[in-house]
Amino acid sequence: MLSEKNQKTIKSCFARFKTEIPNFNTRKEQNYMVAQTAKTLAGDFDKNRRIAVIEAGTGTGKSLAYALGGIPVALSLGKKLCISTATVALQEQLLNKDLPMFRQYSGLAFEFGVIKGRGRYICTSRLELAADQNAASEQAIWQTPPDNKDLLLVKKLWQAVLDKKWDGERDSWPTPISNTLWQHIQCDKFTCNKQFAAHRQCPFHKARETIDKLDVLIVNHSLLLADLELGGGKILPEPDEMFYVIDEAHHLPDKARDFSSGNAHLKASMEWLGKIDLMGKKISSTLKSEQLISPLMKLSDSCNELTSDTKLIVQWLDANAKLFNNEDNRHRFEHGVLPDSLLSLIENNYETSKAALKHLNKVHQLIVEAYKDGIISPWKVEAVLSDVGNNVSKMENQFKLWSMLQRKDSKHGAPMVRWINYIKAEKGEYQLCASPIEIGYFLEDKLWSQASGAILCSATLTALSSFDSFRRSVGLKSNDGTQYIKLDSPFDFKNNAKLIIPAMKVEPNSDLFNDAVVKQILTLTKDTKATLVLFSSYWQMNLVAKSLRDKHQLSLLVQGEASRDALLKLHKDKCDNDLPSILFGTSSFSEGLDLPGKYLTNLIITKLPFGVPTSPVEQAHAEFIKRNHANPFMVLTVPDASRKLIQACGRLLRNEADTGTITILDRRIISKRYGQALINALPPFELVVEH
Repeated sequence: MLSEKNQKTIKSCFARFKTEIPNFNTRKEQNYMVAQTAKTLAGDFDKNRRIAVIEAGTGTGKSLAYALGGIPVALSLGKKLCISTATVALQEQLLNKDLPMFRQYSGLAFEFGVIKGRGRYICTSRLELAADQNAASEQAIWQTPPDNKDLLLVKKLWQAVLDKKWDGERDSWPTPISNTLWQHIQCDKFTCNKQFAAHRQCPFHKARETIDKLDVLIVNHSLLLADLELGGGKILPEPDEMFYVIDEAHHLPDKARDFSSGNAHLKASMEWLGKIDLMGKKISSTLKSEQLISPLMKLSDSCNELTSDTKLIVQWLDANAKLFNNEDNRHRFEHGVLPDSLLSLIENNYETSKAALKHLNKVHQLIVEAYKDGIISPWKVEAVLSDVGNNVSKMENQFKLWSMLQRKDSKHGAPMVRWINYIKAEKGEYQLCASPIEIGYFLEDKLWSQASGAILCSATLTALSSFDSFRRSVGLKSNDGTQYIKLDSPFDFKNNAKLIIPAMKVEPNSDLFNDAVVKQILTLTKDTKATLVLFSSYWQMNLVAKSLRDKHQLSLLVQGEASRDALLKLHKDKCDNDLPSILFGTSSFSEGLDLPGKYLTNLIITKLPFGVPTSPVEQAHAEFIKRNHANPFMVLTVPDASRKLIQACGRLLRNEADTGTITILDRRIISKRYGQALINALPPFELVVEH
């Protein structure tokens, strides 16, 4: 139960905010979110299932709400609060603005910081080796010869570490570091081992030591999922030691699915496997150990066998080339079922890759033990472990893919999606892929059932005014103790914005639709200063832009013709100088774009954001729903369009004083039976339907 002490703490914080934060407005929606967050995490609703899903409309102030509702409860119960985001922008906002302000005005004493994966830090030993041109040459640290620019930067980076002017974290270096250079100096789990004296003061390990001192951890969804896949508590603290806030939670299902998928290029894999023996020879020449002879020989045998088995799969695919005679050069196996002749080959690869991974890990273990026993020097062990570690990572990927391809699907759940891409441009390469359709079981098993508590929040979690679609996608149930809360935005939508459906004579399926869009844009932008036009495809956007420029000499800022930041700066500069500005964008401009006040008063949406199931996962999901006697369009497509439409309309009003119009050029929103449900799910704008 929420203790009286926590209640007093929260109330006193609110009192400080009202008197000390400039222009602080009390919002009942924010107050309610604070209360529901605190009560959920304190166990008021369910002591065993402390989970809440909260949709908080634009302007609610959700980051302040979950900080005030979550931090006092976490501190009082000796838990850490882990805030996970989908975007870097929100991480930076929390780190540099929201949490510093909250700590300043709340009077609460707590420490916070961003936690990043190993790959964001340098390995000091590898950097030192790279900076020493002679040593780097001897150890062959560079897979490709570095240019002078890279060599100069490496020396600069190493000097900054020596002078303690850089913490070794990639994002804190003032200029970009190329991926090519970074891969040679970054930390990895195989080389940068805390058991080695030379690595105990590495930037990554120093950063990890600070976790114990932090009360609030800021992470991204990818790092959170990586920790969960390892079993939890490997990168971050144990799940039962933390309360989680999953912000931008609408991204979690797709992030989890991408994270759980696997793929491999067959011919490239065979080429890589053929080089494993070279690694074995390097190890043998560097480390004279009889213990290594057996695992290296077994590894060689397994890799040769894996190469032969993979070659048989390539031959099978070559013999069935007709499978790829389609526009996508792709074959997806219906219901995820592989033919027996291919499945038997894949099962062989599963067993062989499992054995190869076992032998590789044994080699890695013996090298580490040899270093501890003083048999191999620190300088030599770096290069050897880097090579072994790189191969272990690749073999883990192989084993994961073959495991997913041969695994028997449950009769009660959705099948695994299994498909093959034929890549003509890469000399007839084949890419084998596998992905789950549903990932809720993973989140339930690894997170919801293990965490002390969790708050999932976003401005768009409902679809067609219901949490059902999101709930299913993240593995929650309607009767498992989870709280579902929908908070409206405090904005005055009715008086501040109009939703206009113009009298279009054609619908998007007409050949005349793009011409009609051109005419509407000319009319709608005639007397306005700040316009954003959202398109469903690059193809349509570029076609309309070309027509407006060539025939009507209209000045446009078009996505793809410059960076997003550059386009937004030009747009704002025009608005600041009282000049008209028309910004064109696709779906990525429908989310996370913040153009408050005068920077956006006229939003035009050309088509309803219906997704076409072009990816194998989307196609398989639709196939699975149809197989269960449901309509994929109504179960998947319409709810997805509802979420996207809400996000798109959310670009207009960013502050309480903002005003403007939203025009949807797609008459299906009033002519089709699903249209009213889409309108009902939107904020209560003043609706104007022209005839």
